[in-house]
Amino acid sequence: MKTKVPTTHRFDSCDPETIHDFLADAYRTGFTVREAADNRYRFRHHRVDAGSFWLETLDQSTRLDIDVGPPSALVICEVVDGHVSRFCAEGDGRYGPGEIFLVALPGVPCSLRWLPGKVTTCLLNLSILDRVTGGAAADPVKGIQFTGMAPVSPALARLWRHTTSYLNHVVLSNPYAYREPLVIASAARMLAASALAVFPNTTANWPSVTDRRAMTTATLRRATAFIEEYADRDIGAADIAAAAQVSLRTLQLAFRRHLDTTPMAHLRRVRLDRAHRDLMQADPRRETVSAIASRWGFLSHSRFTARYHATYGFPPSRTLHA
Repeated sequence: MKTKVPTTHRFDSCDPETIHDFLADAYRTGFTVREAADNRYRFRHHRVDAGSFWLETLDQSTRLDIDVGPPSALVICEVVDGHVSRFCAEGDGRYGPGEIFLVALPGVPCSLRWLPGKVTTCLLNLSILDRVTGGAAADPVKGIQFTGMAPVSPALARLWRHTTSYLNHVVLSNPYAYREPLVIASAARMLAASALAVFPNTTANWPSVTDRRAMTTATLRRATAFIEEYADRDIGAADIAAAAQVSLRTLQLAFRRHLDTTPMAHLRRVRLDRAHRDLMQADPRRETVSAIASRWGFLSHSRFTARYHATYGFPPSRTLHA
């Protein structure tokens, strides 16, 4: 999958007609916005568009009633201040500061009442969910279905907040992230995995008898060979499973049984080895540790340094300047 270079968009207006046109164009799902009568207001919108996901901050100063057409993405919202009420066939809800919820299920229209305040949203392309799970849903025909609109638990709601905060403040603030596709691809997978953990869905969890029978060393050899060849590409566990000609669950069990690890952990180790090789060959006058780490999909410089030190016994800066 081709990864888009992230772009940033800002909008700020006090004209209701301009705001309505902006929202209709920005989301293209059939937006109808009705603001409080005789009330001019200010609407501000900030978006980081990474192609497979958008991270947004929106705030406004009046009461808005919004009809939203069926979205083609998974839309997750956190209220920063103010209140948002949602009305849809899958269930109504009223949310205040700190609460996280699905705005709507993919393909299902809804209505919102948004009182003055600020929210953050994440729009996640459904194809990323399939790539993370390999389509491991209870009903393969329908794909992954979300069965609830609220987080499974308060602890998992915190997981979502930590994930989006980490991406905003560590990943998307890193200038190398805008040049290295593996960084953005890893960020998309992180969001998808968090969404699947936080909100109830039909993803299958347990292996079948067929899965267990396919956990052979031949499966492992096909998988590791694929990883070695394509470690510099945007690949995930579902891609590795397809290359190994097994289900995602079988792949995970094969790695656990034979290597006591996971497919993605093995991929990260291969990428760490490639980064180590690049550091040894790099010219320190032209390359930096952060640039090389980002090239191989490591989102955080500090975490890369810690992992590198734990693996090789010394910091990556020593390798670069050796």
